[in-house]
Amino acid sequence: MRRFDLELLHTLTVVADTGSLSAASGRLNRSPSAVSEQIRKLEESCGLVLFIRGKKGASLTPAGARLLEHARKLLLLNDAAYRDIQGLSLAGDLRLAITDYFRPTDIAKILKQIGERYPSLRLHVTVYKSAMIRRDAGSGHFDFGISMRVADSASVPSSADDDEPASVMIRREPLQWVGASSLERAPDGPLPLVALPDTCSMQRYALARLNEAGVDYFIAHSASGVAGLQSALSAGLGFSCLNASAVPHDVVPLGKSRHLPALPHVEFHLIIPDVANQPLAGEMAKLLVA
Repeated sequence: MRRFDLELLHTLTVVADTGSLSAASGRLNRSPSAVSEQIRKLEESCGLVLFIRGKKGASLTPAGARLLEHARKLLLLNDAAYRDIQGLSLAGDLRLAITDYFRPTDIAKILKQIGERYPSLRLHVTVYKSAMIRRDAGSGHFDFGISMRVADSASVPSSADDDEPASVMIRREPLQWVGASSLERAPDGPLPLVALPDTCSMQRYALARLNEAGVDYFIAHSASGVAGLQSALSAGLGFSCLNASAVPHDVVPLGKSRHLPALPHVEFHLIIPDVANQPLAGEMAKLLVA
């Protein structure tokens, strides 16, 4: 009986999750031709076609869908065995404080994957503002935090600040001025802005950049959180500033013709309040980056 190659099964799952060989290549850090070759080897070992390739990507055949179910279980079992011998098994309660800017369309799936990988873990998730996550890191309210910071020298605290909690950067992405494609500006009129409360550091940063650039705007809609801001943007109520992974699919970056100021990147950091959790931080970071 033939044995499956776990690396080939991993490639199968990534292609299935991303929907194309080219998208999977970025996730796997391999060229599209190398990903195609891995899928070819897997199909050859099975004697079955696992994907149907087309202009819109790669879709699973019935045989591929059946193998995908087994592949996920085998990969989870492999990871569990590795964690066990490394002493990285997690059980009990784990409290995670997270900013709602962090991959809002993906976070539910990510948390589900954490639950599948650590079946004995009870994960408690609370949405906090990034500034509160950094401020309360030593309070004992959470075990890990995910905060966002603008990668702007004027906004980043000094590395010599003893009050800064231990952290590791897990993601970096651009900030963008965005709005619905149907968004229109009245001739010579101000731009309608979709805003968050001024307790949000991102909101304060965006307004400061607009004011510095002399952009004429008015607050057309006030949202209480990122989800409300996304809905207002999709409805065409105005423009706003968002990190790339938080931009809704029906919202687009605004062109330079609107004379909006250039924006930097943002960084997401995994905050580790307790040094005793350092050995687990690497595992958590890998799950959150995937």
